[in-house]
Parts: sequence; C-alpha cells; structure tokens
Amino acid sequence: MSSQPNGAWLTQDAYDRLANELAELEGPRRTEIAERIAAARDEGDLKENGGYHAAREEQGMNEARITDLKHLLKNAVVGEAPEDDGVVEPGMVVTITMAGSERTFLLGNREIAEGTDLEVFSSDSPLGAAIHGASVGQTIDYTAPNGKSLPIEITGATPYKA
Repeated sequence: MSSQPNGAWLTQDAYDRLANELAELEGPRRTEIAERIAAARDEGDLKENGGYHAAREEQGMNEARITDLKHLLKNAVVGEAPEDDGVVEPGMVVTITMAGSERTFLLGNREIAEGTDLEVFSSDSPLGAAIHGASVGQTIDYTAPNGKSLPIEITGATPYKA
C-alpha cells in the first residue's frame, strides 16, 4: 500500500463506524431535526423564536457532517494496516524527533483514532507529506509552514492497531 490516490486510508472498523453514523444522521436524526423545525415554526413569529433558530443551526451542522462523511466514505481506501516494514505511510503510528522533542502520532485520518488521545496528521499535511515514504532511521529535511527548515529523524513506524 504505497499510495493513496483516491482518498484517506481507513480501517474496516472505522469505515463501518462512520457508515453507521451516516445512516443515523441521514435517517432518524434528519427526521428529528425537521420535526423540531416544523414544531417551532408552528409557534409563530420566527424572528424571536430561539427554538427555531437553534434547530436550523443544528440542521446545518447535521447536513455538513453528512456531506463530509459521504465524501470520506466514497473516496476511502479501506483495508488492513500496512506492513510492519518501518516505512512511513497512512495507517502507521510514527515516532519522530524534531527540534529536540519526540512526537508520536498516527499518519492518516482523524476518524481512525476517534476515542483515543493519539495525535493525527494527514498524509496531505506539510509534516505528513514530508515524511511519507521515509524509513525508520532516516533523517528528513522538513520546511515548516513558517518557512523554517528542521531536520526530522524517523525513530519508529508501526501499523496502527485499534
């Protein structure tokens, strides 16, 4: 699994969890919000109807999450964790030394590590793009978003296990 041309790498568990969330948001949750909007609308003057405005705002957030999930799931690359070969790629928990500090994070999508305190970097982020494809023991010259050049040593890369 050396490249992710079509989208984010997700474990099967993460994919299933997100698909279930999407079904809930598109079905029962969407219906519940629409009913609250209709009930609030029936109360009369909408300008000063806090319940109506709150329900409309919630509806907007729900629809935005539905759009995000549809895009993520449509383009996701679902599969097992990558090989434990020390090469940095999506699905790996990576440990680096940068500016004298050690950091450990998941290279991938934040949805994979939901419920954990593991920091996540996308392989499209500046840091993720810089280290993608590097191997344990390698030092990479990384140009931070502020323009500063920093050496990053890859000290660990192991497949993520939920």
